[in-house]
Amino acid sequence: MTVTMLIVVAVLALAVGLFVFRAIPGVRAYFAYRGKRLVTCPETHKAEAVDVAATEAAVGAFLSEPTLRLTECSRWPERQDCGQDCLQQIEIDPQNCLVWNIVSNWYEGKSCVFCRKQIGPLHHIDHVPALLGPDHVTVEWKLIRPQQLMEVFESHRPVCWNCHVTESFRRLHPELVVNRQPEPKRTF
Repeated sequence: MTVTMLIVVAVLALAVGLFVFRAIPGVRAYFAYRGKRLVTCPETHKAEAVDVAATEAAVGAFLSEPTLRLTECSRWPERQDCGQDCLQQIEIDPQNCLVWNIVSNWYEGKSCVFCRKQIGPLHHIDHVPALLGPDHVTVEWKLIRPQQLMEVFESHRPVCWNCHVTESFRRLHPELVVNRQPEPKRTF
């Protein structure tokens, strides 16, 4: 009985090991292809926001090769039957077309226009920085349609989260804000 149990345990361990070995590419494919992306539409030659079926890519990688398919595009539903030729851009470099990475690279090394504090690397769990428009109104970058981000980056300036909250409060509740001139330094 113990030899039989040992063989069964060995076969189960081998099966689990083989499953885990095969699952690793699927997990990598899922994390590589999830998230909103910006691609240049082959038809219009303009930036468009797309989502890839990350779960299908993961299953495809588990079975053989990841197969990419769009689940969403900013040109849909009107152009839903397109050839999805933009997927080649994602296959070539899945990380550089990810909206989060594009935004993170844009903010890198920039300072807030109000407090001059450098905006550090972006993290998913932190408050997101904002943008100051030509109309002097701040807006979180997440509220801008992804396909418009590149145009917005040309005309807007970076704002840290704290200054965005302060400026939003100042704009929404001017009756509660007192603007005081800074006092000169005293010398004794």
